[in-house]
Amino acid sequence: MLNFENCDKMLFDGAGPYQIPALRPENSLRIDKLEWIPFNYARTAKDRAGKGVHFYVDDYQFARVWNSPDAYIPMLQQFAAVTSPDFSQYTDMPVAMQIYNSYRKHWLGAYWQMHGIHVIPTISWSTPESYAWCFDGDPVGGIVSVSSVGTQAGKTSAALFEQGCREMLRRLAPSEVLWYGKVPAEFDWNVTRVKPHQDLIKERRIAKHGR
Repeated sequence: MLNFENCDKMLFDGAGPYQIPALRPENSLRIDKLEWIPFNYARTAKDRAGKGVHFYVDDYQFARVWNSPDAYIPMLQQFAAVTSPDFSQYTDMPVAMQIYNSYRKHWLGAYWQMHGIHVIPTISWSTPESYAWCFDGDPVGGIVSVSSVGTQAGKTSAALFEQGCREMLRRLAPSEVLWYGKVPAEFDWNVTRVKPHQDLIKERRIAKHGR
């Protein structure tokens, strides 16, 4: 097994029946003042102290942070903050894989916090059945991050997402939400929107060249 699934590096206090590593709440950041970039742009990023790193990209783009966690600590420490990795939680994914992805997300977030990195927990769920474990290890009363990308295409997926959001708000009572994707009107409060990186690049090109 690869690093005994990283448990030989560090064991954390676990929450819930699956011993999901617990994250500390983060409230010391002005997330609206940071430029948020996707992880696959982090290595070439300049002025890192004014940027945050999110993981709202395909899983294969950041699987390496789990496979070789120590290799990315020095780079991530240079950024103002990072979100915990957004390992997929698809509704048609086997429950065992969903729980495994939740464990990996929390283990990396806790490991990064241990190394002095400011971590914004990424909150994710699938169906109402996942509420039994998907919020385990997530802190109450801190800043959290949510992505709605891919959830608004149909009535069923939109309803599952909105139901999960209400459950998240009830259980975690976050102080602020870093939001990637479209914000449904019901949740449009105290939200900092993350623009897709390609949109920021396009805006800068237009501002510089007029097209």
